[in-house]
Amino acid sequence: MSERSHESLRAQLADLEAQTAVGGGEARIERQHNAGKLTARERLDLLLDPGSFTELDAFVRHRSTAFGLDKNRPLGDGVVTGHGTIDGRTVFVYAQDFTVIGGSLSGAHAAKICKIMERALEVGAPVIGLADSGGARIHEGVESLGGYADIFLRNTLASGVVPQISLILGPCAGGAVYSPAITDFVVMAQDTSYMFITGPDVIKTVLHEEVTKEELGGAMTHASTSGVSHFACQDEAQAIALTRQLMGFLPSNNAEEAPLQACADPVDRACDALKELVPVNPNQPYDIREVIAEVADDAQFLEVAEHFAGNIVVGFLRIGGRSIGVVANQPALLAGCLDIDASVKAARFVRFCDAFNIPLLTLVDVPGFLPGKDQEHGGIIRHGAKLLYAYAEATVPKVTVITRKAYGGAYDVMASKHLRADFNFAFPTAEIAVMGPDGAVNIIFRKELADAEDPVARKAELVADYRAEFANPYKAAELGYIDAVIRPEDLRRRLAASFQLLGNKRQERPPRKHGNIPL
Repeated sequence: MSERSHESLRAQLADLEAQTAVGGGEARIERQHNAGKLTARERLDLLLDPGSFTELDAFVRHRSTAFGLDKNRPLGDGVVTGHGTIDGRTVFVYAQDFTVIGGSLSGAHAAKICKIMERALEVGAPVIGLADSGGARIHEGVESLGGYADIFLRNTLASGVVPQISLILGPCAGGAVYSPAITDFVVMAQDTSYMFITGPDVIKTVLHEEVTKEELGGAMTHASTSGVSHFACQDEAQAIALTRQLMGFLPSNNAEEAPLQACADPVDRACDALKELVPVNPNQPYDIREVIAEVADDAQFLEVAEHFAGNIVVGFLRIGGRSIGVVANQPALLAGCLDIDASVKAARFVRFCDAFNIPLLTLVDVPGFLPGKDQEHGGIIRHGAKLLYAYAEATVPKVTVITRKAYGGAYDVMASKHLRADFNFAFPTAEIAVMGPDGAVNIIFRKELADAEDPVARKAELVADYRAEFANPYKAAELGYIDAVIRPEDLRRRLAASFQLLGNKRQERPPRKHGNIPL
């Protein structure tokens, strides 16, 4: 073959590569920027380590001929796929390109996504999807619908095997929303991303209701009301930076552990601020995040689903460089009661941590389940059971600390010794009982109080007696339900030692296909 032929072939390759680099062309890229959005390739440049991205299937074209599509067959077909690294660790990625046929999903587009998901499963690497799409390519009919289902299947097969993160950086509507819903974490950007099954136009036509895209399915709507989104970021750059941060807490797959991070914060550091942080008065609120910050390396805590079900706090911290998942009742909101949303939020987080070998720290200050007709009719029994099930099923190291109240069934549910927690500690301020002293006295001594000459004074005496007998951690410690009553300032040291000891924990479940969690 002549040198000229070599040059010709190289020129052809360079031309095709140049076409893929500009997606839908400069005009559409400018339109994307004017909408406050980055392009697919710009997003990948921010997400991945510099120079680490290897693209796959850059020259794939769709196969459709209907409705004039045979005259519009762009390279890549609206999605950039491949693999790269984040902090040196391999991840597989796909980024939908709205500049190419609106990022709409065709059969070929779906096949590209499925291919990298299959490779990720084979090599044990996370999958990160960046969604920005007009939805199913209507021109292809059922082929595009089938493409979505192909992706959903692979999302499901990958669940619990490799971490899956979805960044919603533009529209994500109709059937497209179910892929992110199956993944482990959903990250959205405010003002430029939205998710919904049916859009405002359909709602207006069918229900005669006026609603904007942002009100219906914007980042804060899903972060605070529906709970679909775990993070609502100010913009795309923050969403991508947060994803890189999140990846640092996660293992690459379910056979590995999360990476250790160098830590200069001494694991035996005294938490002096905790000496007075938890009030003795059981009705006085405090912010459980302050407890979390005290025990975390360098006070760093990545909260998950911060704006949803704020009466429970979940997220990631490190102790001695080791990634730990924390679940904590929040006394500053609803007194830390468990309700439907809090139970579901915590249960999903517990199951994620268990699937990926991330130890669990549970901080307990819970007066019980939230009472009320709405909660009962909404299924608090079924939803509360999800959290109980998740803790009971989890085999990762589990350390529980009761900081103050632990009443009723909520005591059982919050990683009690009876649900196979490994170490259960309590502060001296802990109160562990079927219910609070006031309610217990009203029930136990109902007749005596009715007959008393001075029922107010008699009740005060009985409440004091009940508190002395039950509203403390020592009865539970006597029964072995609490392994140790500890001084609050010793908490970080005790947690570090406990998780270090449990590093090689092995606990098997009975053989089965899978359990039947009360969904």
